[in-house]
Amino acid sequence: MEAITLKLDTELLKALDKSLKKNMYSTRTEFIRDAIRHKLTEQEKQEALRKLAALKGSLKGKARMSDEMAGELAFRKIAKKHRINLD
Repeated sequence: MEAITLKLDTELLKALDKSLKKNMYSTRTEFIRDAIRHKLTEQEKQEALRKLAALKGSLKGKARMSDEMAGELAFRKIAKKHRINLD
């Protein structure tokens, strides 16, 4: 594991500390790691949705997937990749 240095303004640090207690994180590091994981997962989901949107309409009359179903499929693929059980 590699160490990094992170500077935060006072207000953001206060909000972080408040969230630590509220959400039962034991350390700032644990909170920041979790936030980074969440952001990376969200970016992967958005990328999958962009790719699915680019394919929208490409079936030309064949069975099509609704936007809701496509979003659910993308979400499930990301969850599977990160070993998150949704059932």
